[in-house]
Amino acid sequence: MRILHTADIHFGQNIYQHYDRLDEHLHFFSQLRKWIETYSPDVLLISGDIYDVAQPPASVWSAFNSEIVELRRKFPTLAIVMIAGNHDSASRIESHSKVWDMAGVTVVGTPPPLLTSAPEGWEERYVVRIPTGFIIAVPYMSGERTDTMIHLQNYVNEINSDSLPVVMTGHLAAVGCDMEGKNPEIGNLRPVSIDKFGDGYDYLALGHIHKPQTLGYQRVLDDVLHIYNAPVARYSGSVLHVSEDENYSHSVSLVDIDRHKGNVEISQLRIDQLRHFHSLPDDNPQPFQTAEEAIDYLKSFILKNDHIYIRFRFSQNAYIPADFNSSIYTLIEECGKDVRYNPRPIFVASEESHTDETQSSRSMIDIEEIKQMTNPREFIRKTATSYPGLSEDDLDELFNEVEMHLQKQIDE
Repeated sequence: MRILHTADIHFGQNIYQHYDRLDEHLHFFSQLRKWIETYSPDVLLISGDIYDVAQPPASVWSAFNSEIVELRRKFPTLAIVMIAGNHDSASRIESHSKVWDMAGVTVVGTPPPLLTSAPEGWEERYVVRIPTGFIIAVPYMSGERTDTMIHLQNYVNEINSDSLPVVMTGHLAAVGCDMEGKNPEIGNLRPVSIDKFGDGYDYLALGHIHKPQTLGYQRVLDDVLHIYNAPVARYSGSVLHVSEDENYSHSVSLVDIDRHKGNVEISQLRIDQLRHFHSLPDDNPQPFQTAEEAIDYLKSFILKNDHIYIRFRFSQNAYIPADFNSSIYTLIEECGKDVRYNPRPIFVASEESHTDETQSSRSMIDIEEIKQMTNPREFIRKTATSYPGLSEDDLDELFNEVEMHLQKQIDE
C-alpha cells in the first residue's frame, strides 16, 4: 500500500487580523496534484483540521470542495480519506459525508460510539477497504478512547485474511511528541500515550501537531528514505507555517507498506511555501532598541525581499510611538510588494535574564488563543497569570478583531 499522508490544512485561515491565505493553500494543492501524478499513491489521507475554524464561510467550503473534486476527477482511482480535527465541526463534516460518498471520497466527522452502547455493525463506518489494504478512519475524540482504537484494530484483524497493510488515523497529541511552534496550553492538547493504542496497525497517520516527526525516531530528512518495522506512528505536520513560531520545513509524508506487520518506508516531500515568516532583524540576535531602527531596517529589507510575513523584535524597554503601526502599513503600501505585517511585536528580555525569547515576549495575548478559549474561567485565569502586562485597551482591540471575524463569516 502506498499513501500520501497530510494533515492540519487549516483551510480558510486568516492571519494578522485580515490577511487571507487562500493563494497559499491553492499553491499547496498544485504541488499535491503533481505528487499524486508522480508517485501514484493508493490513498490520500488528511488527518484532521481540514478547516481553520469550525464555521468557515461558504466561500471557504466552496474553494476546498473544488480542490478535492479536481483531485477526484484527475485521479479517479485514488482513494481519498478525510477525518475531522479539533478545529473542525464534527457534525458539519459528518453531514456532508453521504454526498462525498457518492464522489468516492470518505469523510468521517463524528467519533465512534461508546463500546457499551454501540449498535451492531458500527465498525463499518470507520473502516475503509481498498484493494491494497485497510484504513481505520478515526476522527478527533475528546478523551483517550483507546479501547475504541484497539477494538477497531481487532475487528480489521479478523477480516484481514490476506495480511494486507493496516493504516489508522488519529488527531491527537501523543506523549513525547515535539510540540515546537504550538502552545500546549491551547487547542485542547491532552497528550495520550501511543503505547496504549495497541499494535494492530502498521502506520498511524497522525494530525494535530504541526511539526513533521516519526514518534520514537529521529526526524526524517527531506528526500531521504527511512525503513521501519511496523507499527510506526507519524505526524505529517501542517501544510503551511500556521504561525511564525513554526520555524521548520513542512512536508507531506510518502509511505509504502509491503504487508501487515512488515516494513514501513517513509520519505518526506517538502512543501514549497508561497510566503515565509521573518522576525526582524533576522540577521541579528539583538532586538531593535527604537522604532526608528525598525523602520530604517524594514526599508532596506523589503528592497531585497518579496512575498513575506514580518514582525519586529524589540527590546523590552523600547518605546513604541502610537502611530508606529500606521507608519509601517504606509511604508508597505508604498513599496508595492507582497509584505504582510504582524502588528504585535515581540518584546525581548535583556540578555542578563537568559529567558527564552518566546516565553519572555508573551506580553500580549494572541488572537488565536481567544478563538480557542471556550471556557470563560480559562480566559480569566490566563489573562491574570500569563499576561500581567495586558491592558484593557489591548483586550478591547482583540475582541473587536474577533467581532469583525465573526461578522465577516455572517456576511459571507
